[in-house]
Amino acid sequence: MADYRETAPAGPVGDLLECAWRAAVPGTAGRHQQRVLPDGCMDLLLLGADARSAGDSLGGRLVVAGPDTAAHLASSAPGSVTTGLRFRPGALPALLGAPADALRDRRTDLADVLGRAAAMLPVVDGYTSAPRRSGNDRGIPLGDRAAGDPALRRLLEVVRALRAAGEGRRTQPEPLPRPALRALARGMPAAELADRLGVTSRTLHRRCVATLGYGPSVARRVLRFRAATGLLFDGVAPAEVAARTGYADQPHLSREVRELAGVSPTALTARTEASRTQANRNQANQAQANRSSEEPSGSRTVA
Repeated sequence: MADYRETAPAGPVGDLLECAWRAAVPGTAGRHQQRVLPDGCMDLLLLGADARSAGDSLGGRLVVAGPDTAAHLASSAPGSVTTGLRFRPGALPALLGAPADALRDRRTDLADVLGRAAAMLPVVDGYTSAPRRSGNDRGIPLGDRAAGDPALRRLLEVVRALRAAGEGRRTQPEPLPRPALRALARGMPAAELADRLGVTSRTLHRRCVATLGYGPSVARRVLRFRAATGLLFDGVAPAEVAARTGYADQPHLSREVRELAGVSPTALTARTEASRTQANRNQANQAQANRSSEEPSGSRTVA
């Protein structure tokens, strides 16, 4: 089972992020499969980096994880480490200068997404070189953990470079404001939301497709599913979850979970409970070394 940890966003790009995360598969374990649930977000990943290297080279690949419309099964080899930045819904396409629907249900090398622009950003084009050291490093890390994590530092440098390169030009629409996303998750019809935003339904649809990767109806499904699974992982009874998140009834909730997660609600929460149990064991085993093992974020990934 992978050791999965999240770090709360902070620093100069913290407004774009939901979290930074790191998943490490023990070298003694077998090949690990992770079920990544659709949540309206996109991630920037550094795959296969040598986490031990704080000097000459990190290695690895920079990959964009596009918005998912169903669970994605990610497979990792023993001893592998994946570091990622999870962006708020709609935030990453503007940085990339690419519409989200072009990346839907795909994992694509960052260089391929950027095209020629990658060569103009040394921190992206030459990402296997040593991390840059600057006199303003205190603004780079997400919390104290990034200071000793070269992979996370590299991802943050890439985001800062993309943001700086994009200043003064915009090729993608603005992401929907958070109240609009919450309204969609609660089931607000697209026409009503468009009216509240002061745009036409067609404009809202184009904006959702470009920033989220799908239209308002799919966005509503995904965001409501995210809210529902969050409650399920917190131990709320399925019937209450269905009532609180706008499903017609518990069978409706179960059908949606099966379609979007690929497993039943019972199986989904059982996997998360297994992850929680393993995390608690890891924490107990490492207590004397003053280390912690955090519970995976159930709304997005389950072992």
